[in-house]
Parts: sequence; structure tokens; C-alpha cells
Amino acid sequence: MTEHGVSFKRVAFGQLGEIGSDPVNVEQEYRRVSADLKNVGDQLKAFAESSKAELAKHQGLTEETKASVDKLLTEQGALNARLQAAEQALADGIDNMPTGVMSLGRRVIESEGFEANASRILTAKGAFSVPVQAALTTTQSDGANGYPVEPMRVPGVIAAPEQRLTIRDLLSWGRTTSNSIEYVRETGFTNGADVVSENPASNKPESTITFDLASAPVATIAHWVHASKQVLSDAGMLQSYIDGRLRYGLKLKEEAQLLKGSGVGLNISGIYTQASAYANPGVDVTADTGIDRLRIAMLQVQLAEYSADGIVLNPIDWAGIELTKDTQGKYIFANPLALAGPVLWGLPVVSTQSMDQGDFLTGAFRMGAQGWDREDANVMVSTEDRDNFVKNMVTILCEERVALTVYRPEAFVKGDFTIGSSGA
Repeated sequence: MTEHGVSFKRVAFGQLGEIGSDPVNVEQEYRRVSADLKNVGDQLKAFAESSKAELAKHQGLTEETKASVDKLLTEQGALNARLQAAEQALADGIDNMPTGVMSLGRRVIESEGFEANASRILTAKGAFSVPVQAALTTTQSDGANGYPVEPMRVPGVIAAPEQRLTIRDLLSWGRTTSNSIEYVRETGFTNGADVVSENPASNKPESTITFDLASAPVATIAHWVHASKQVLSDAGMLQSYIDGRLRYGLKLKEEAQLLKGSGVGLNISGIYTQASAYANPGVDVTADTGIDRLRIAMLQVQLAEYSADGIVLNPIDWAGIELTKDTQGKYIFANPLALAGPVLWGLPVVSTQSMDQGDFLTGAFRMGAQGWDREDANVMVSTEDRDNFVKNMVTILCEERVALTVYRPEAFVKGDFTIGSSGA
């Protein structure tokens, strides 16, 4: 029916396909459909005005008029469906779909039975269903039609587990501006104090104290990684993540050095390295256990005129102690419902993998030793490393400078849990 505007067939099947096949024309399609709808509406209004005269003259509408009105209503329904499809395309960004994707509105218009049912739906109550199970699909590698589904990216980076760092927290820390720490350590004391008369005939008793000048060099701990300049520029989160991992690796090495540094070459002389060996001063112990050994080690510290303030154990050894039960199956040291931290013989227990399984250390950490920060852990990024500049690479360096002074090795006792041995 061309005298009232665009034909029904072109409206229903032709231009609607352009929404999916020519994404650039989505907005133009919306404007054309709106204009066509106004045109059809105006023609229906004109028919309504002219129908008044026919009704007055013939007492009813002619068959030709009824047919014209029915076709206009059908066109109007098709145009409404096209308009809805175009609006949906504009709202959902369908203009970004790949070529060949069929919108839901187009699938409804081109479905079998739409043309036959459109007039009935518009003039009377009713409905019909359209299968759309293939309308939304994942884009296939072979080019099959469908919506492209972007993979969901979990934010951040799934980090590797980190060991809890604790040895640094046991020590008192100071700052230095030098490359080494020198200190005077007492190595011997003979106490000659005694009771004397008011006017002694001879000299009052003399005591002797011997000293030794000791020094601890400031050690540099460092490591670095290579990275692409573009990667760091495009993913700011990645640089902060790398910074955090480098700092963690630095502190992990620091803990190992503070505890068991060999003191050879550039290594720090650790507390465990300098500590006194376990030796029972004469306490009679029946059925010696590891728990007994820790208590005797605390006694050794006390006999050195210090008071132990911490115990360092491997997590496996500490778990074995916590799981110790009596003959009735009750825990002796552990309370599974307690909120307090790990404590043994009244001292806090530091459980760290920096301590080898089977070894232990106890002592006066606050009084018998001290840590020194020369340069805090810092991260530097540079392109001026080898051929970084011409390769668009950067070097990320993390380093710190620390020192450790153990004033009294007697303030620390080390040993192992091998029953029958005398110590480390």
C-alpha cells in the first residue's frame, strides 16, 4: 500500500535489518522511523475525519476504507516495533556490536507469524511468543554471530603468602649516621666488695672490670627487578605491588640476618650466632623434655644477670608444644578458646620460620642487643642502568642499611630439642 507511505514489507523487513548490519545508521534509523510513524498517524487522522462523512451518508464504512485503515494500523504496529528496537540499540550501545548481530527487536519482527498476528494484536487483546534462545551468544572464534562477552577481571594481584616478620619487633632500635657502630662491652667483672672496719689497717678491697672495644658494621641489604617502562606506566597498581613485594623480600632477609647472620664477610652477626650455648647449670630434671629445656635456658639468662623477655621457636616446634596433653587428653599449655597470644613460662613466644626446626633461642632482647637503622628501606626506579634507556626498560631497586649490636652474648641462650644433647 504505497499511497499512505512506505510499504509494510519494507518497514517490517528491510530497514530494521540495518540496525544490525549497519551500526553507523542506528540514529538515522531512529529518526526515519519516528518520521514514518508521524506520517502514518497523520493519515489515520485524515481517515478518521473523512470517515465521519461516510458514516453519515452510508451508515457505515466501505470495505475499501476498512482495508486501508487495517493496513495503516499494521504499518503503525511495525513502525512501533522498529522504533522500540532502535531505542534499545541506542540505549544499550548496540551500535558497537559486530556485523551480523541480530537485535532482539529485529528477531521479533522477522519471526514467523508476526505479520499475520500484528493486526490482531493491535485491534484486540492477544499475544504470541517468539523463540529467542539464539539471540544472545558468546562470540565464537569461527565468527558466529553473538554478543562479545568480556572476561571478568578480578582486581589486584593474587599475592603469594607472606611469612610473618617478628624478630625486629623484639629489639630496641636506634638510628645511626655512620657506617659502623662501635661500643664498649664488659668482658669480665671480679667483685671484691667486702665489709671493712672504720679505719682499716690495709687498703679497702679492689674489684676488677675488663672491657673490650667491639664494632658492628652497617650492612646493606638490597635486590632489584627489571620491568617494562610501558607496563608500569599503563598499570600504576603494578608498580605499587612490585614495591610492596620488594620491601617484603628485603625485610625477610633482614629477619634472617638479625637472627642467624653468620658475621662472615658482609653478613650481620646474628643474635643466635653470638648467643651462649645451652647448658644445664645443675638443675635435676626428670624425663627431660623440650619444655624443660626452655625453662632451664631462661635460668641461664637469669644467672647472667638478665631477665629473658621472649622465646623464638620454629612454628612446627611451637605447635608440638601447644598440642601437649596430659593423661586425660587435656591440653597443658594451650587453650583453643583463648584470645591471648602465645605464651610459655610467662614469656611471649615468637613463632617464625627463620628459626630452624628443632632449634630455640631465648634471652633479654630489649636489654642484651639493639638494632640500628642507617637507611630505611626505600625503592628507587631508574632508566639509567645499562641499556635500559634504549630498550624502554626500568630497574626497580629496593635496599636498606642496618646494623646489630649484641652487647652481652650471655643474655641469650640457644639450643636444640634433641634430648640428651648439651645444646647447639
